[in-house]
Amino acid sequence: MIRLIFFVMMMCLLMTSTVNAQVKKILYVPIDNRPCNLSQVVQVAEKLGYEILTPPAEIIGAEKFRGDPEKIWQWVFDTAPQADYAVLSTDALMYGSLVASRIQQLDPSEILARARRFEDLDAKFPYLQIYAFGTIMRTPRGVSYPGIEPDYYAVYGPKIFQYSALLDKQETERLSGKDLRGLKNLRAEIPAEHLDDWFGRRAKNFDANKYLIDLTRRGVFEYFLLGCDDSALYSQTHLESRHLTEYASDLGKTVVQVTSGADELGMLMIARAINRDRDQMPFVSVLYNDGVGAKTFPTYCNEPIGVSVDAAIIAAGGLRIPTHERADLVLAVNTRRNGKTFEASDAKRNKINLRGDVKSFVEPVKKFVAAGYPVAVADIAFANGADNALMNQLKKFDLQYKIRAYGGWNTATNSTGFLIGAGVLTTFMDDKAVAELLTTRYLDDWAYQANIRQEIMNASYGIPGNGGLWALGDKLPPLEKLLNERMKTFAAENLRLPNRWRLEALTVRLPWKRTFECDPRFELAD
Repeated sequence: MIRLIFFVMMMCLLMTSTVNAQVKKILYVPIDNRPCNLSQVVQVAEKLGYEILTPPAEIIGAEKFRGDPEKIWQWVFDTAPQADYAVLSTDALMYGSLVASRIQQLDPSEILARARRFEDLDAKFPYLQIYAFGTIMRTPRGVSYPGIEPDYYAVYGPKIFQYSALLDKQETERLSGKDLRGLKNLRAEIPAEHLDDWFGRRAKNFDANKYLIDLTRRGVFEYFLLGCDDSALYSQTHLESRHLTEYASDLGKTVVQVTSGADELGMLMIARAINRDRDQMPFVSVLYNDGVGAKTFPTYCNEPIGVSVDAAIIAAGGLRIPTHERADLVLAVNTRRNGKTFEASDAKRNKINLRGDVKSFVEPVKKFVAAGYPVAVADIAFANGADNALMNQLKKFDLQYKIRAYGGWNTATNSTGFLIGAGVLTTFMDDKAVAELLTTRYLDDWAYQANIRQEIMNASYGIPGNGGLWALGDKLPPLEKLLNERMKTFAAENLRLPNRWRLEALTVRLPWKRTFECDPRFELAD
């Protein structure tokens, strides 16, 4: 009997050790600590049993802290022996964070020295597959908020944008007399020291990205995804992306891509690493709404959405296929029939009333779901939030938890990119894991971004104390209290969870102490 008990105990220990040995670890350096870049990415990967190793919170870029690249690099080298894969933000490791890249005053030699450490990492840990993602600096159209662009952008931002747009246009077509006069006038109106600073910083970023492409060419990265932060058809960001695309043209899209976006890049690279680990290439078919569809040119983007969607599928390790029959994921993209993208906070436009383009979109979604296809809904009719008319239809026809993935939270490519990265991984998830991911998106994209956020912004003006929308100060506690009340009410009235689960312990906070993003947390109880 004693021998039998000893044998059973040893078998249990052996089985436990085997299970632990099978848990794969991904070293992940996010671009900063916002939920879309950190906790929500980790949430997706952990649903599949992966352990995500992230730097200590105190060294990652935050609302007022720009990140500590030296300490992050030290953490990477210290942690690499534990990891099977590494997904690394080049911005975090060269500058500290996304915002830091926009305002840094680093010497080019310091940036290059940090970039060279990628090669050192590859040499020291040759078994570690590195998936890197970086950004081309954004070109905001208008006045920027304090602390996230150089101070002078608050005054000269619109003119700098217009100036760069004409420089970009000049490279691809002949400028009219009006444009030439505009270019000359803008150059005279913007102080030379501001242009020197702005273009000088961009030149450092451009050269660093060229070097990262060279590292990809030398095999240091398994994949390098370079995204264009907020941009437009004509802009300095678009100009630089064109040159970097040409510079990387010999490598092919299965090794490096230059595309639109920033905050979705980490999710896409996590998805690629997981698909590589599982030896999977998800097949994705794409269905666009009637009208302009794939040719929609969304706000904040420098290419048609169809180009961005195809790029994201490749980046995630998937393959777009022309028919739905063999698809692991059917991606349905909700666009306006006329191709216009307005802000979700525009209450006059973003109503629950059924529009013709929403009706034409929902019908095929219903049919695909009824036929048993795994459907993901990319909701990009509006920027920075869900389409209330569409969400009302998903609720009406009990589709909220019958689709496999949803996204509609920020720019069009933020939404489609994160959705594609998470969506292709839902193939391997159970229904509860999928429901939890869907609930996160509904609370963030629909409840907050498209509805409650505007109420919180309006309420902030009537609360005494110091603080504004981008730095709430001592207005934060009462606004978070109001936010939690409204979120719980919205969830109770609008989410149609399957009967086997209950939404519990719902809390939400404003992690960067501003109104731009929220961080909903909850439990789905059986």
